[in-house]
Amino acid sequence: MLFYIFVSLTFKWLNTPLTMNRIVEIKNLVKNFPIGNDVFTALNGINLEFREGEFAGLVGPSGSGKTTLLNIIGSLDVPSGGEVTVLSHSISSLSQKEAAQLRKEKLGFIFQNYNLLPVYTVYENVEFALLLLNFSTDERKKRILETLEWVGLSDKINSRPAQLSGGECQRVAIARAMVKRPSLVLADEPTANLDSANSHNVLQTMVKLNRELKTSFIFATHDDKVIGYLHRIIRLEDGKVVDDRPSTPNRV
Repeated sequence: MLFYIFVSLTFKWLNTPLTMNRIVEIKNLVKNFPIGNDVFTALNGINLEFREGEFAGLVGPSGSGKTTLLNIIGSLDVPSGGEVTVLSHSISSLSQKEAAQLRKEKLGFIFQNYNLLPVYTVYENVEFALLLLNFSTDERKKRILETLEWVGLSDKINSRPAQLSGGECQRVAIARAMVKRPSLVLADEPTANLDSANSHNVLQTMVKLNRELKTSFIFATHDDKVIGYLHRIIRLEDGKVVDDRPSTPNRV
């Protein structure tokens, strides 16, 4: 009888999905911006959680608050009210130095304008993210070459941004974000400057990294191409969450 109970419990344990760790917790978030003698409320009472390994998107029209929310999660801005905790760090409590340390070590950023350094090669642009992390030269080289292989740019190591296509520049930006193995990547309209073919190539690269490295991705977007890849869609309107639900990607 005891053996039967043991076997039953073991089978149940093996078939129970593991609970993913919570990496972002947002409670009653408010963000105000002064405009003259008035105040504009960009975010109003946001409550959200994100867990390890998510591929989620903040979706909504311009002015809905999605970029403001992404900036606060990324410690680039601070709440006016409420609480935002990212990787066990309270954003409101961080000093500027502590916020910079969090971004440097744990967060990756991908922007629509790439933000590559034009005089540097692909290798040097990606290396830039590691220079302040005390890696040895050999370790930096190993990580950079591995990351450029992930994004399909091993043959562009010595090229400069002006010699690359828009899609290739964005893949360099992805490599720069991923080379330090961040826990969370924040992507703000990453396909805005890309044509359809390059958009899908870039998004497929991010899906691959999410699957293989379990890195969490949060997008701010209104691009249907991005939305087609998301596993969770959070819709914002006028600074409020109006819908939050799982999504079955129609792209892989």
